Amino acid sequence: MAAAPSVPQNAPTSGADILVQSLVNHGVDKVFAYPGGASIPLHQALTRFRDRVRVILPRHEQGGGFAAQGYARSTGRIGVCMATSGPGATNLVTPLTDAKLDSVPLLAITGQVGSQVIGTDAFQETPIVEVVRSVTKHHYLVTNVEDVARIMREAFHVAATGRPGPVLIDVPKNISFQQCVPDYNAPMRLPGYKAIQEQAKPEEIEKLAEWIRAAKRPVIYAGGGVVSSGATEELHRLVEKTGIPVTMTMMGLGGFPGDHPLSLDMLGMHGSVYANYAVDNADLLIGLGVRFDDRVTGKVSEFAGRAKVVHVEIDPSEINKIKHADLAICSDLKYVLAELNRIIQPPEDLVEWHRKIAVWKREDPFRYNLDYPGILPQHAIHELYRLTKDRDAYIVTGVGQHQMWTAQYYKFRRPRRWISSSGLATMGFGLPAALGVRAAHPDALVIDVDGDGSLLMNIQEFATAYCEKLPVKVMLLNNMHLGMVVQWEDRFHAANRGHTYLGPIDHPEAIGQGIGVTPQDRYYPDFITVAKGFGWRGRSVVEKKDLAPALKEMLAAEEPYLLQVQVPYQEHVLPMIPAGMTVRDLIKD
Repeated sequence: MAAAPSVPQNAPTSGADILVQSLVNHGVDKVFAYPGGASIPLHQALTRFRDRVRVILPRHEQGGGFAAQGYARSTGRIGVCMATSGPGATNLVTPLTDAKLDSVPLLAITGQVGSQVIGTDAFQETPIVEVVRSVTKHHYLVTNVEDVARIMREAFHVAATGRPGPVLIDVPKNISFQQCVPDYNAPMRLPGYKAIQEQAKPEEIEKLAEWIRAAKRPVIYAGGGVVSSGATEELHRLVEKTGIPVTMTMMGLGGFPGDHPLSLDMLGMHGSVYANYAVDNADLLIGLGVRFDDRVTGKVSEFAGRAKVVHVEIDPSEINKIKHADLAICSDLKYVLAELNRIIQPPEDLVEWHRKIAVWKREDPFRYNLDYPGILPQHAIHELYRLTKDRDAYIVTGVGQHQMWTAQYYKFRRPRRWISSSGLATMGFGLPAALGVRAAHPDALVIDVDGDGSLLMNIQEFATAYCEKLPVKVMLLNNMHLGMVVQWEDRFHAANRGHTYLGPIDHPEAIGQGIGVTPQDRYYPDFITVAKGFGWRGRSVVEKKDLAPALKEMLAAEEPYLLQVQVPYQEHVLPMIPAGMTVRDLIKD
């Protein structure tokens, strides 16, 4: 255990103090916590440990949950958030679900009404364990103060081992006050949970090596498991030895350098043309830490239809769940790649395969209209990349078109520098997650690339950034629309607007007349005034010539800074494979 005790070890101790001491014992230095009636004793205990644990006060429990995710995603350590009972606890449901889908190690601690009134519909009572049962890796309702230390130990173990995920601990108020002599090394009780990670059999690794040696058109399909298992160096070594090109899921970005000659960039619905073509033509697809998500596969039966499929995955429930694997290896990914690198021999001849991919890259790169007189969102992101690519920047996003463009145009070279809600795609994720990243890395450059719809969902966290001295940057791409939904309206619903315009209801666009917002229009709300009211600096740009100077000003600012970039709403994220379709249905323009 990481830290020396802060309270006597052989004296009666309150449940609240045992819980916080357990956090300290497990190396927790920051907690994102919003207090309430049922969690008061937990917060009182945190004040007694203030020299060991920094409590960061979000302005909404959901913001605290996403901040804890930002901390976890950028460090690989467990993020901790805390809320009170009832609405405080239910406000954590979305961050917990988000963490479950993206395999993020998260510990949520909730206060609960006293044990004696549980089940009576007491004030601010919610059966939160039942609510989150299907969206957590594990969950506890503490019923005995003597169990607190053991449960905390189990929670950290479960959240971090195997496939990481969220754990919830619900603590009744009376348990927080009760006392016992704690045993911080009490044996864990996790029947059926495997503490030892699976390891591939030698014959499985040998078979994979044989298939690689024989392949003519191999592709590595790398997912979030490459990042969470710490296997990025092993993957890079494998690629250098074999010359196999790599495409990444959105969760896998940064798991392999995006500017590497063998990078195919992102795969799937809004992935590169060349990545989708390569997978469609591959004779061997090596899936590493992936889920075969529908946004990647489209029509599953035709995805990688010409290839032998290898699936390396720590979670056995993912094997053959969506796509049948010709070789399924349930194992810790880092172990597989390390062992594979010991014996691997490169394919005999990939010259023709590399030549074909080079043609696809040359003919169909990510592109946008360079002659557009205003600022296109792709241009703004590419300019941000140009100005920060030589710095160790952490890029966070909200959810929507801006998220996809960032994935396309920002080339991530290192793991855990790309922080985005992928599986659940939760709007409002960006700003609070950026605060968690900045809390974890106090001297780092942390930038949230956001959209107006997404930013508004947790805009109250502007206050957290200022008051908690977490000076993140936000580049807001404001098009006054729910851009991704607008894109689907344009493509599949005859451009009929179904309440996707975010401006004044008397504007023609609000009633579906298709009149575009121009730079002369006033954008609503006035984000710069809002930001300044929270103590931020801010600036808005409309013209292309002002973009680079404004970005430099944002990057140099010591305070929290909002740069609003006014962009047209008519721009679409391309390429695009419609949901459930195949690469043959790919839309380029």
